[in-house]
Amino acid sequence: MPSYPPAIQDLVKGLSRLPGIGEKSALRMVLHLLDMPEDHVMELGQNLLDLRRRIGLCSVCCTLTEKQPCAVCSDPGRDESVVCVVETPADLMALERSGCYRGRYHVLHGALSPLDNVGPDKLKIAELIHRLKHDGIREIILATNPTPQGEATASHLLDLLQEFPVSVSRIGFGLPVGGDLKYADALTLKRSLDGRKHLQSGHAQV
Repeated sequence: MPSYPPAIQDLVKGLSRLPGIGEKSALRMVLHLLDMPEDHVMELGQNLLDLRRRIGLCSVCCTLTEKQPCAVCSDPGRDESVVCVVETPADLMALERSGCYRGRYHVLHGALSPLDNVGPDKLKIAELIHRLKHDGIREIILATNPTPQGEATASHLLDLLQEFPVSVSRIGFGLPVGGDLKYADALTLKRSLDGRKHLQSGHAQV
């Protein structure tokens, strides 16, 4: 039985590495690309190259950005004493779209998951500790997702934060257990922030 040419097979294999994209979906994409005008394909290729060249991590909060620091961290109207800790840049954007939060953020880029070999060293925890030591932060909002991994991450961070004179709160559970911040609507996110529970008073000594 004849197979597709190597160039098609290679691209299908590459696209299949993307989350949520199986081999059949990847093949449909490749065949569609072959039907697109060449200039559209060239533009798409250039956009992919620009993505890697222009996008980096914010030097302060570790979200994705084209400039340093990112728009949130460089906004003088934000309360820099309050930092909301989230798992991903998509979670940060979900909270920003809700319009209910005017502090700053810290993006961990994941959650603790021993089964997937994701330990504390794989997350942006050291960067958060550095900010706590130097940035005058008074409150940390733990807004990791209400999943087993998110809860484990929040618990680990709470242990680390005991030695710092900061108030620590956990985002309220207007979010369903097992839910994901980036898929929640604005009202749910607002209720979750408004209903956050304080876990640490802020009287610890450095």
